[in-house]
Amino acid sequence: MKKLSLENYAAKYFDKTDELQTQPQLNEAEVSDYPLPRRQPVSHKYSYGRALLIAGARGYSGAPVLAANACERSGAGLTHLMTPESIYPITAARCDGAVVTPLPATEAGSIASKALPLIREQMKKARACVIGPGLGTGPDSGELVRGVLSKANCPLVLDADALTVLAGDSALPDMYRAPLILTPHEGEFKRLGGDLTKGRLRGALKFTGRHPNVILILKGYGTLICRGKEAVVNPTGGPAMAKGGSGDVLCGILCALLAQGFDPWFAARCAVWLHGYAGDLAAKEQGEYSLAPSDLIRCLPKAFRALIEKET
Repeated sequence: MKKLSLENYAAKYFDKTDELQTQPQLNEAEVSDYPLPRRQPVSHKYSYGRALLIAGARGYSGAPVLAANACERSGAGLTHLMTPESIYPITAARCDGAVVTPLPATEAGSIASKALPLIREQMKKARACVIGPGLGTGPDSGELVRGVLSKANCPLVLDADALTVLAGDSALPDMYRAPLILTPHEGEFKRLGGDLTKGRLRGALKFTGRHPNVILILKGYGTLICRGKEAVVNPTGGPAMAKGGSGDVLCGILCALLAQGFDPWFAARCAVWLHGYAGDLAAKEQGEYSLAPSDLIRCLPKAFRALIEKET
């Protein structure tokens, strides 16, 4: 990693840093930071972990599909998507290889809270879990997120609607004992209680200072990955990725790396780098206007090879 001064960071990533009294542990990611090992010849799908994704609602069938397909493309041994029965036929048909399980749905088409025992049973088998993409923000969704937080014992990623339903309950992330990764964009971060009035870096570090068990991925230009007083800024990615669905792809990549047993801090930083680099590759082919989130998934093999080849 390359150490960044506050002045260089502020100039390159258009952020305010004048309110920071001391230089934090601030680094900019480089490709050499994320060497991925080659796989052992004698291995099988369970060697690379079960990834569980809880996602989707009526009207939001794209999010779970993008997350599941990205997870499978990123090396998870078994990708398991649990989604409401209201959209099950759509998601099952569009997932490349994930196991897709229909769950009881509310009248609005989101996952019903009575599905929680079924989810918890699968969480016992999972090495990593994501909840949130396209989940919906109704009362049942809030009950689901709280139920998952209270019982899960594997690394957990909260994204999108799972973050929204936690708004106003700033103590809730602290109840989770296992590694917890939050992936908000700026709007979701503010709803979680984050303060960006004095800059992204200051706001992110203030948040992780209050929640020491949390790894924060604050998405945007120069995505910040923070824990405690440490921050890494990611240089890959660009405006072509500014479309709905891009974050769902990031969730899938991250869940796959966690399921394979990578350290959560490494997995969070590596997933963001891969996600952005896949976007850079796709933008060269499709241009800044025409890139779609599915193009990110299609470019993931090239992005992964850039890291694996460093081991040769």
